[in-house]
Amino acid sequence: MTRYETFVEDGIVYVGYEERLEIGPAEDIVDIVGGPAWTIQYTDAEKRRHPEMDTSDEGLIVDVVDMLQTMTHGERFVETLAAHPAETPSDDPNAIAPRMGLFVGKLLENLENGLD
Repeated sequence: MTRYETFVEDGIVYVGYEERLEIGPAEDIVDIVGGPAWTIQYTDAEKRRHPEMDTSDEGLIVDVVDMLQTMTHGERFVETLAAHPAETPSDDPNAIAPRMGLFVGKLLENLENGLD
């Protein structure tokens, strides 16, 4: 199964797909997820619900750009990214492009749950 890598070039995040698929500025992605560092945390409810879960990484600080550059994507996800508009749909300064939103969603999932 083909996997497509994520990389940053000149401050822009891309996913390698045939040539490459532009996601958007790394700085914008970092701002959306809340900053350049992510601290691994587990709620008390998660710990009670999953007592077998390894929480030894709690408190570890992860560099967001490093994490996004370790992400790989299956062909189906990359095709879905490519189908989403890369432009922001409005003049609202808080709006983000649908493609970037989909990518950030996956990044947040990986930050919260770790890479598979």
